[in-house]
Amino acid sequence: MQHDLREFEFRKGLYKLAFVYPNAQTIPLGVVMRRTPGVTRWSKWAWRAVAVLPGAGSADWKVIRQLGDTTEFHAATLPLNLFTSDTEAYAHELLAREPSIYVVLRADVERADIPWKVALVTASPYEAQDYCDSAEELVEKVPMPDGLCAWISNFVATHHQEEAFVKRKRKNERMDRVEDGIGDGRISQTSDVYRAPGARKELLN
Repeated sequence: MQHDLREFEFRKGLYKLAFVYPNAQTIPLGVVMRRTPGVTRWSKWAWRAVAVLPGAGSADWKVIRQLGDTTEFHAATLPLNLFTSDTEAYAHELLAREPSIYVVLRADVERADIPWKVALVTASPYEAQDYCDSAEELVEKVPMPDGLCAWISNFVATHHQEEAFVKRKRKNERMDRVEDGIGDGRISQTSDVYRAPGARKELLN
């Protein structure tokens, strides 16, 4: 029953996204968290996002791998949304040496055994930076799988438009005035380094 409810809420979110942002695209993205023994006596465990699973089904901290004291969980599945207004950010990330997905974690005070809950996944480094500036969230970089990279690249190629450069004109600029030189025309001068070559020649004649 709980699984069906999460699936319903996920699908409802997709329909709402398609209605509000017609050109947006989305894909379910599972987040894999790894738990290892803590490095200090004050922290029993260390937690880190290590992978994402494109197209994954819903999950709630399901154990998927265990080796000694190291355990990996399919922590959650969230929608990875792409918006046409953010294509510049996606293009910037795709040019990185190792393109990444950013996983935003938020402290979970309701569970004693799991200190974090996955709050957001994004392909935008600009959006991730906004969360980095907050003391309430932790942002983890996870390598972007090749298939996901290709999907985002196609979205950027389809929707990204470079802003055309438009030279700004000065306000109240006189376009009908011709200035032959900077020197003061009221003062007789035999030479003026600021005058155009043609003006100096006329003065010398």
